[in-house]
Amino acid sequence: LFTPIDMGLWFPSLKPESSPGSRQIQLWHFILELLRKEEYHDVIAWQGDYGEFVIKDPDEVARLWGVRKCKPQMNYDKLSRALRYYYNKRILHKTKGKRFTYKFNFNKLVLVNYPFIDMGLAGEGRQWGRGAVGGGQR
Repeated sequence: LFTPIDMGLWFPSLKPESSPGSRQIQLWHFILELLRKEEYHDVIAWQGDYGEFVIKDPDEVARLWGVRKCKPQMNYDKLSRALRYYYNKRILHKTKGKRFTYKFNFNKLVLVNYPFIDMGLAGEGRQWGRGAVGGGQR
């Protein structure tokens, strides 16, 4: 399997990681960065259905987001308000009945020009697979 997240070209504005302090990154992209790094699995992790993730330590995720955006007053209240902005854009939605649990709508994020992408990964608590594009591993 390959991961579109690792292969940044599949997402419209998913570029290599922004430098710390960069104001160019969007919150959804930052969350994807945290989800793909093992050192943050005690803070945020994939779980449940495809694209679903849980924020295990909301205060730490907010702190990390504040560091990235150079906003030391960031807290989870402010971060969750920013997450709600993505509901209307249908990029993300809250998982009903599960605290601090959200789900990405990857169909909204993937470029329309690439309908052949196999997005069959990230679910049931598994990490995204790794591999190559095209004739790569499955």
